[in-house]
Amino acid sequence: MNNSRPKAKLSRALGIPLTRKCVKYFERRPFPPGVHGRGRRKSSDYQVRLLEKQRLRHQYNISEVQMRAAYDAAHKAEGKTGETMVTLLERRLDATVFRAGFTRTIYQARQLVVHGHFTVDGKKVDRPGYKLKPGQVIEVKETSRSKPPFQIAATGTHIDGPTAPYLSTVLEELRTTVVRAPQRSEVPVLCDEQLVVEYYAR
Repeated sequence: MNNSRPKAKLSRALGIPLTRKCVKYFERRPFPPGVHGRGRRKSSDYQVRLLEKQRLRHQYNISEVQMRAAYDAAHKAEGKTGETMVTLLERRLDATVFRAGFTRTIYQARQLVVHGHFTVDGKKVDRPGYKLKPGQVIEVKETSRSKPPFQIAATGTHIDGPTAPYLSTVLEELRTTVVRAPQRSEVPVLCDEQLVVEYYAR
C-alpha cells in the first residue's frame, strides 16, 4: 500500500509513532495535526474504535481490504478473534522481513519484497502479503546481498534488541527461519485489538 502522507503527520493523527524516525517528532508534538489538533472534543465510541483499527492497519502498512480480510479470516478461526488477527498479520512476508531486522521500516520491507529481493524456501516471492508457515526459510537473494540496504542490515543496524522469539535469525547471513507461529504477547504493535474486533462486528 503506497501512502504518500508524511509519516510524522500520520503518526500524530494516529497517536502513535509509526517509525523510529517519527518518535522525536511525535514526542515534540504529541497531538493531532491541524489548527484544532490541541482542542478536539471527546471522541465517540465509534471514533475510538475507528482510530484503533487505523492504528493497526497503518502499523502493517496495508489497505482496508487487506485489513478486513484479516479480520474475516480470524473470525472464522479458533481462539480469540483479535489475537488471531494480529498473529495473521504478523505472518505476512513483509512483516517478517521487518521483524528479522532486514529493513529499517515496514514501508521499506514492502518495497524490497515487491522488488523481488527475497526468497522463501529458495524461491523468489514478491508478494508482501504472502503468509508464512513454521519451518519456512526467508533469505535475501544472493544477487541482492551486495546492495547497500542489505549490507547495512547485515551489521545489525536496524535491531534495537533481540529479534522476534518466533524467528531464528542469522543477520550476517541475511537469513531467518519461522520457528513457530507468533503469540500476541510477542508482537510489538500498539493496539487494543478488541476494539478493532468491535469496529468490524458492529
